Amino acid sequence: MKTYTVAVLGATGAVGQEMIKILQERNFPVGKLVPLASARSVGKTVHFQGRDVAIEEATDTAFAGVDIVLGAAENDIAKRFAPAIVKSGAVFVDNSSAFRLDPKVPLIVPEVNPEDVKSHQGIISNPNCSTIITVTAVNALNAISPIRTMTASTYQAVSGAGAGGPIELMAEVEALREGKTYEPKVFSHQIAYNLIPQIGGEQFEGYTSEEMKMQNEGRKIMHLPALKVTCTCVRVPVVRSHSISVSCHFDVPVTVEQVRQAIAKAPGCKLVDDLQNKQYPMPLDTSDQDIVFVGRIRPDLTDDKGICLWCCGDQIRKGAATNAIQIAELLIR
Repeated sequence: MKTYTVAVLGATGAVGQEMIKILQERNFPVGKLVPLASARSVGKTVHFQGRDVAIEEATDTAFAGVDIVLGAAENDIAKRFAPAIVKSGAVFVDNSSAFRLDPKVPLIVPEVNPEDVKSHQGIISNPNCSTIITVTAVNALNAISPIRTMTASTYQAVSGAGAGGPIELMAEVEALREGKTYEPKVFSHQIAYNLIPQIGGEQFEGYTSEEMKMQNEGRKIMHLPALKVTCTCVRVPVVRSHSISVSCHFDVPVTVEQVRQAIAKAPGCKLVDDLQNKQYPMPLDTSDQDIVFVGRIRPDLTDDKGICLWCCGDQIRKGAATNAIQIAELLIR
């Protein structure tokens, strides 16, 4: 079997660590792993395939001989190293938002638009975590009738803000239990026992950058240039796995039974929809795995051409690391 030299840019972060774990889980044919991070991480190691691999400094020359670079770093780092990665001949599968809306860069969810990977010019973008979970859940409905508009509300776990998110949540809970105060550092407000209805900065007409990603990225992934989305993104005191409430509106009426049948057959989805027996998608059930659970399917009472549903997925895995490695799997096919 042919093997590949795979670099992970941002190997010490939560997503980078998950990428390394999933490469091993999915038996990706890694001949050599090159974990890359900032200079302060040089000397540390990551464990892969039964051995410790030394972390190297990310520099322009670090990509020589690499076949695939999995990006798990922020936008500025992605933009800084993208030219060197492409020049080296590697393909850059980038988890940041730096190139997602670039018309020359494919934006891929493998269950939805795998064929778009063929158009890459050295860079492929991994979508936003909530976008991945949502389009995986609703894409099968788009085959019944084109989705014209969506109304979505996201309930995003603290780990979506990085490794410090869960630490801050737990520290606040402990401080409050002991009657102490805790000054938030990761979030703008106390997250314990609270909801924060802002993720990202203001971008358009009172909508945040996170909220606009759902509209702009969904259009590109599902090849629906006229798709309109209104979204509210909320940070919730859940450790892992994002949840999204979605109303989809179509050209023609779509039945609940049609939707259930489509979801049951959809790649990457699991139908969990039995309200009477209290069976529906929940963060605890969807954490640390790669399937998007979909349930609470019902008619939209405001629109006879609308359907409402609720979906949950692990935003670190399917919403980031696993989706990137699935893209890499498309590349090597």
